[in-house]
Amino acid sequence: MKRVQNIYHHSYTSFLLVFLVLILFHPALSIYVNTMSSSESLTISSNRTLVSPGGVFELGFFKTLERSRWYLGIWYKKVPWKTYAWVANRDNPLSNSIGTLKISGNNLVLLGQSNNTVWSTNFTRGNARSPVIAELLPNGNFVMRHSNNKDSNGFLWQSFDFPTDTLLPEMKLGYNLKTGRNRFLTSWKSSDDPSSGNFAYKLDLRRGLPEFILINTFLNQRVETQRSGPWNGMEFSGIPEVQGLNYMVYNYTENSEEISYSFHMTNQSIYSRLTVSELTLNRFTWIPPSSAWSLFWTLPTDVCDPLYLCGSYSYCDLITSPNCNCIRGFVPKNPQQWDLRDGTQGCVRTTQMSCSGDGFLRLNNMNLPDTKTATVDRTIDVKKCEERCLSDCNCTSFAAADVRNGGLGCVFWTGELVAIRKFAVGGQDLYVRLNAADLDLSSGEKRDRTGKIIGWSIGVSVMLILSVIVFCFWRRKHKQAKADATPIVGNQVLMNEVVLPRKKRNFSGEDEVENLELPLMEFEAVVTATEHFSDFNKVGKGGFGVVYKGRLVDGQEIAVKRLSEMSAQGTDEFMNEVRLIAKLQHNNLVRLLGCCVYEGEKILIYEYLENLSLDSHLFDGSRSCKLNWQMRFDIINGIARGLLYLHQDSRFRIIHRDLKASNVLLDKDMTPKISDFGMARIFGRDETEADTRKVVGTYGYMSPEYAMNGTFSMKSDVFSFGVLLLEIISGKRNKGFCDSDSSLNLLGCVWRNWKEGQGLEIVDRVIIDSSSPTFRPSEISRCLQIGLLCVQERVEDRPMMSSVVLMLGSEAALIPQPKQPGYCVSGSSLETYSRRDDENWTVNQITMSIIDAR
Repeated sequence: MKRVQNIYHHSYTSFLLVFLVLILFHPALSIYVNTMSSSESLTISSNRTLVSPGGVFELGFFKTLERSRWYLGIWYKKVPWKTYAWVANRDNPLSNSIGTLKISGNNLVLLGQSNNTVWSTNFTRGNARSPVIAELLPNGNFVMRHSNNKDSNGFLWQSFDFPTDTLLPEMKLGYNLKTGRNRFLTSWKSSDDPSSGNFAYKLDLRRGLPEFILINTFLNQRVETQRSGPWNGMEFSGIPEVQGLNYMVYNYTENSEEISYSFHMTNQSIYSRLTVSELTLNRFTWIPPSSAWSLFWTLPTDVCDPLYLCGSYSYCDLITSPNCNCIRGFVPKNPQQWDLRDGTQGCVRTTQMSCSGDGFLRLNNMNLPDTKTATVDRTIDVKKCEERCLSDCNCTSFAAADVRNGGLGCVFWTGELVAIRKFAVGGQDLYVRLNAADLDLSSGEKRDRTGKIIGWSIGVSVMLILSVIVFCFWRRKHKQAKADATPIVGNQVLMNEVVLPRKKRNFSGEDEVENLELPLMEFEAVVTATEHFSDFNKVGKGGFGVVYKGRLVDGQEIAVKRLSEMSAQGTDEFMNEVRLIAKLQHNNLVRLLGCCVYEGEKILIYEYLENLSLDSHLFDGSRSCKLNWQMRFDIINGIARGLLYLHQDSRFRIIHRDLKASNVLLDKDMTPKISDFGMARIFGRDETEADTRKVVGTYGYMSPEYAMNGTFSMKSDVFSFGVLLLEIISGKRNKGFCDSDSSLNLLGCVWRNWKEGQGLEIVDRVIIDSSSPTFRPSEISRCLQIGLLCVQERVEDRPMMSSVVLMLGSEAALIPQPKQPGYCVSGSSLETYSRRDDENWTVNQITMSIIDAR
């Protein structure tokens, strides 16, 4: 019997041991303590913590790395890299390891040495009707409540009302109008000092329409650096890129009790947080089992984000050069500064408003102007809003307060319009009031005006009419003699093959006449196809001019590149692009359909590609989610084959010199096509490199030897391809890349991770899905290695495009180990290099329209 008891006791002990091991080491069975009663306390010496149900958040004491200061805070428990979400005593740290958190009456208090109060909840209302407990909730909210009241409205105090630098899901930013509390974020002073820094992100109610402002408070000076734009029912008009994730829902509330913003996650396995740091506002996501946070969105993201970069009545557009643009009907206030690309003084009207007979210019995809001078009426629709603005002589513009259902509510401005920008995607319509003289007239109105002018002219002077008739007759004859007009037959626009004599320098050094077979299109046909170059058909704008979508009379869609009269691309550059593209035939090169030279107009007509440029997908939060790895790999291969054709398989050896994401277009099947040959150079078959005194290209894509010495070759294009390949994999731009180590750009970050054996850390999180058949880590790793080979600093180390295509297409191909890439440190920016005074140094983030003629 005793033996049986011993066996039973041994079995029972073993069961308890196994059960204890399961509890401690199996997450599903782990029991976390998330509450603290009035009889309990947390101390630094005990190392005890509170862990939220589910184990996502943990509350306890922590010490900064470089300072012997202790803080009470909340951090993510499951994220490998310790990430803090809230700090109680951020501005009053404990100077040593003596600290106790306990409940005293209706308050939480943090006691330091000699039991002096370091931090307290300072709750003074009412007496305890029942015992008070402190609790860490699953969402990371640390609350104090009566033990018998779990209603969120019954919290005596909650940490969500006192944010530090982080906004968590279900936490609210903005005003509680009942208590008068404004909940806002304040940056840490540094990465190792959680005390309040200089930057805050808060809701500003001083404006006619509330919006969030990023504020820099330095030496008691309040400087507004960024703005969210007002909420338009779907998004903040100034940061449209925050939308687009199906697992994240945004809420904006504006009523008599509160004006607040919050978000929540529909997929609880994905963590997301919004933080404000010195100079920037960031949104991070973390998807298990990642070892690091992924930066989903940051502000500022580009040169157009800073407030007041462009002055009144002007707007910033990222794809134009210069970035500041006067609204139509306005001209630069200070032309000299404007020519120097300083747009801070803004623009002034060419014709003052008349208060009667004015109209409105509609601007698409805009971040609305600063709402300090705005008035809101949510009871009227957009049509009534227009009428109300016209009836007020001081009204300068209007927009819909809510863009849903065709537009609801009215926002109208009575002062100067400032802090405007244009987006490629997102934003909303803005209607700017102009004098009728500055508005585009419809064709019918033009005919009416022409009739009135003719009638007036007849009455004033018969001689004037005769002069006009003679002039028109002469002009028509001159036009017919200048070019063979293109006939329009039925529903088809015909193109004539015209041979134009042109001299060029052949490779032996002698001049020869080159016959250029140019498909010419009549100017009137281009005007008709683009609806008189309507703004509604505008699909892009760059250093050379504007690109419009058009439709020929037979229904064929075209892309029309209309060179600006102010463009630096002259006839030589124009003919260079036509000469190159007309003779290039490859599935991964954009196809030229025709061209038009008419008086001062120089126009190229391309095939229209439905999906626009690669950068509009790759760097857009909502569109990039649709680019899985297989699509990105196909795009990489297509670009490589197109570049190989230019370097090796075409009639001429062509160096593109401006390969980048915005110069890769995508058709309806997402097939990539290299475009924009305005700066390309033809090489002889025996030529390997050339020098230029005019360096042109785009910052972030140029090879070191080209940027510094003006030496370019096929390997220069290889370098640009390598940068583009790494951008496609990471989903991040090389230019403006933000890393935890601020000295690294994208190339440097990839190189560091590669050396540390963590190359996949840079991969765009939206393509990481172990369950998807398109996600192939080994293939991604191979492409990363190829990309690093292409961006090596030394020219001779980089592979030829033929080798690149082979390595991309064969898993068995031997791939060498890469060496140090060029431009690993952002401090070594192009602007730090100088050249001889007699050389023209032309490097800019926007492609410059300059050709090195030889």
